Amino acid sequence: MARTLDIESGAGLQPDPEKDSAGTVVATPASSQALAEAGPGQAVEAMPATAPGRGGRRRLVLLATLVVALGAGGYYGYDWWTNGRFIVSTDDAYVAAKTAAVTPQISGYVKSVPAADNTHVRVGDPLIVLDDSGYRIALAQAEAQIATEEASIARIGEQINAGKAAVRQAEAQLGSARAAADNARADHDRVSALEAKAVVATKLLDAARATMIQADSAVTGAEAAVTVAKANAAVAMSQKAEAERVLDQYRLARDQAQLDLDHTVIRAPFAGVVGNGAAEPGEFVQPGQRLLAVIPLDDIYIDANFKETQVEEIKPGQSVAITVDAYPGRTIEGIVESVAPASGSVFSLLPPENATGNFTKVVQRVPVRIRLPKSVAEEGLIRPGMSIVAEVDTRTGPSRTASR
Repeated sequence: MARTLDIESGAGLQPDPEKDSAGTVVATPASSQALAEAGPGQAVEAMPATAPGRGGRRRLVLLATLVVALGAGGYYGYDWWTNGRFIVSTDDAYVAAKTAAVTPQISGYVKSVPAADNTHVRVGDPLIVLDDSGYRIALAQAEAQIATEEASIARIGEQINAGKAAVRQAEAQLGSARAAADNARADHDRVSALEAKAVVATKLLDAARATMIQADSAVTGAEAAVTVAKANAAVAMSQKAEAERVLDQYRLARDQAQLDLDHTVIRAPFAGVVGNGAAEPGEFVQPGQRLLAVIPLDDIYIDANFKETQVEEIKPGQSVAITVDAYPGRTIEGIVESVAPASGSVFSLLPPENATGNFTKVVQRVPVRIRLPKSVAEEGLIRPGMSIVAEVDTRTGPSRTASR
């Protein structure tokens, strides 16, 4: 039952009357109007005290929030349905390049370092210069040995010519001796026939026989002389062949000395930027010791490590939206070049072995090679090692088009 206010007696209190800061009851506009319209002794129904408009504002805010939430959800839902579900992204991606570690091929003391860190070099530019005094001496010694051996070969060649002449002379003497022997044998035969007929004395036969024996001995001596001359010529030719082999060795030593001398200047294998320098003038370096690195900034790429659950739709030729952490306001379009044949753990130093029973399944990462546009690489702003975010659009690429 509503409570009433008796005007004449003042009985009937309004519930929860409003009060000022001093505690005095303050009449509301509604109660004042009711008292004015009511006569003496009449009861007036008390009106509840409420804050006008407060509930309406709350409902308006809730309604607006609901509308915004539905609009945002619809927008993002539509965007996911039309674009988002075709995008495969990862932030486990980094810029890479085929960095060349520059090492010396010979040992020596560093004379100078023309290429400082962070400087651009062209192919063939000197990077490090080693002291070449010892290698110049070695080259001069090799050239001197070559000259000496060439002189020896020339001398042996003259000996060979002389030996050939001696052979010809011995052969001529042998022919003369054989002719003399034939003549002596013929004389001996004639004298022997005459001596048998007692036409000539036995003394003449003995002289003819001695002449024949002497002629035969001369033939034997001439034959031996020919053999000796030929042997001497063969020895000379063998000496020449050996000297020529030694000359070849000296020439190889000369070439090696020249190569070592050339290696005292370490040159850039390709155009790029020098970095990670570790050589100082006066330092002694050994072959294989890493001295600096050359990075080809115009030939960089991206290695993006996607989850194994993401690589199903990734194909070579697909478009990739690349965002570099260093340049967050810029988006670069790349191309998927290739997908690794195995996950990164397979190529690690210690591949995991899950046959022991202590198995914990971990989502593996598969490296994907992404090629950057040549124009972007030539700018030189993107450096190897930078972190990037890669978003592959699986709707693009020749493989996707062909499958459709």
